[in-house]
Amino acid sequence: MIQLDFYGTLVAASLVLLLGRGLVTRVGFLRAYNIPEPVAGGLVVALVLLALRSFDVQVRFDTSLQTPLMLAFFATIGLSADFASLKKGGRVVGIFILAVSGLLLVQNAMGIGLASLLGLDPLMGLLTGSVTLAGGHGTGAAWSATFSEKYGLASASELAMASATFGLVLGGLIGGPVARLLIKRVQVPGCVEQAKPRAPKGFEQPNKERSITPFSFIETLALIAVSLLAGNLLNGLLLGSAFELPTFVCVLFVGVVLRNGLSALGLYQVFEREVSVLGNVSLSLFLAIALMSLKLWDLASLALPIFIILAVQTVVMALFAIFVTFRIMGSNYDAAVLSAGHCGFGLGATPTAIANMQAVTQRYGPSQIAFLVVPMVGAFFIDIINVIVIKLFLALPFFVAV
Repeated sequence: MIQLDFYGTLVAASLVLLLGRGLVTRVGFLRAYNIPEPVAGGLVVALVLLALRSFDVQVRFDTSLQTPLMLAFFATIGLSADFASLKKGGRVVGIFILAVSGLLLVQNAMGIGLASLLGLDPLMGLLTGSVTLAGGHGTGAAWSATFSEKYGLASASELAMASATFGLVLGGLIGGPVARLLIKRVQVPGCVEQAKPRAPKGFEQPNKERSITPFSFIETLALIAVSLLAGNLLNGLLLGSAFELPTFVCVLFVGVVLRNGLSALGLYQVFEREVSVLGNVSLSLFLAIALMSLKLWDLASLALPIFIILAVQTVVMALFAIFVTFRIMGSNYDAAVLSAGHCGFGLGATPTAIANMQAVTQRYGPSQIAFLVVPMVGAFFIDIINVIVIKLFLALPFFVAV
């Protein structure tokens, strides 16, 4: 057993990012299909650890930094959310919420239907639907406890974690290829290349240079720290109430209030370049730690029927992004980037969605609307809608009788 402490894990995560960058730069397939750098590097390390396990060699990481990095990333999303910009994209946000809601319904219906056809408990189908795919590990852990205690579903927690892991991996792998297919269809690359260059904003092109100063950097770091502190306090106040929300949603909400409150009072204008730098660093390190820590042997332990359900769900996600999300969002370049993001959080998590879109915009050009819509919908609205959808399915007589 090799146990890496905090510093060892940080070094490993940094090396994973450098490995991913080297792979994407040198391997044409990864570059052509817009595979995010943290996904490429993280999966290689996870596969190496899987191989070492067969020789009774195990490596464990100190993941204590993972949650703060994730929360810092969502804080920067909140600090990037300008109400004036959100107002401009209001109609697009509404349409995208409809697409997201439609996928949640399709995922649950597909999971339940396939589970019934394969002779499994329909609850397993629901657990391999929006609970763990759109919901991720956190939502999966919460609902698996309910499924075990209230409905008597055996091994619900193990199934939830394995399904969420499967979704995280596939969500980071299919977004790029889906966007590549759609971009070829609308012939956008040539148009983007001829477009007038402009300074990158937000999370669009993380490798572009951004001018920063030590003092402004500290100011932004202070805003992120306040968002983390106040978000955790807010989460504690809401805990156990009807308004209980995940911690990252509370942190994001505080970031939004800080950004727009300080601006409205004329006290401070958030410096977006620092926010994007710190957000991108947090995002990259979070994904690196999450992916290199994946226990791929949990996926190998999935029973064949469950694996079939998850494989079909992946195909459904890709088809939904191509034939529904892309079309209702306008069938243009922005819609293609949105579709890549939808694949990311439709199967995995919002950080995966951002990484998918960055891989696309880094190659083809920026998409302001995608980076405005996806973070807000993926980090806030989807969790609320998902809870409603799950409860609606559980209220069906079909499940009440189980």
